[in-house]
Amino acid sequence: MLASINEWLKAAVLEVQEYVRLCAAAGRGMVTRPFYYRDMVEQFDQIGVGSLTVVLLTGLFTGAVLALQSGLTLDQFGARPFVGRLVSASMIKELGPVLTALMLAGRVGSGIAAELGSMMVAEQISALRALGTDPVRKLVVPRILAGTLMCPVLTVVSDFVGILGGWVIATSQLRVESGVYWTSVLEGLFWQDPWMGLIKPFFLGFAIVSIGCHVGLRTRGGTQGVGRATTNAVVAASVAVLAVDFFITRLLFTLMY
Repeated sequence: MLASINEWLKAAVLEVQEYVRLCAAAGRGMVTRPFYYRDMVEQFDQIGVGSLTVVLLTGLFTGAVLALQSGLTLDQFGARPFVGRLVSASMIKELGPVLTALMLAGRVGSGIAAELGSMMVAEQISALRALGTDPVRKLVVPRILAGTLMCPVLTVVSDFVGILGGWVIATSQLRVESGVYWTSVLEGLFWQDPWMGLIKPFFLGFAIVSIGCHVGLRTRGGTQGVGRATTNAVVAASVAVLAVDFFITRLLFTLMY
């Protein structure tokens, strides 16, 4: 029993060590030549534009159900006109960044792990090294840059669509005047709230993509290993999103409020 625990701890420490090494190598690759601009543009398109549909749907229905549920609750206190305040604060500060990141973890994290894992088991990564190409610069850096920079953009889109979905429900189902709703949306936000909603996605996007790259490059065991890597990437990225969100929120509250 003790031996198995020691083996598990050694494996966990090794994974953390390799992850830190990968992040350090990616950091060096971002500031030193060569730069693979074509790969960067391709990843921006795949991660950003490719994830737009799922982010739009997630934001729309989240804002709609949030308005519907909160409107019924606020009715008990005669505060139905304040539904816009609740929707905007919830979407911009917390639900928008976290749900967008979770959708990216499911779509982007799994895709990166599967793609890089397939290249690992097919010896394509070894072929790149044999040709003198650094796999981290060629494969990891463009994905990390795209994920880190596109996650905030997708979060802004999700926030706006969520608030719009809340407006649809508030005006059609809750009978709240349109002007009252939008006034409540603006009144419910402090200057710190948009900054919090914009800062967190940078860290969340980095965590998702870097974990996907790490798991993909550590794939072993043929096609079964690719399946395991995909599952592990989604689980690890989703847990990391929730953990990073907590710590960044705690830090931002200390600095801003």
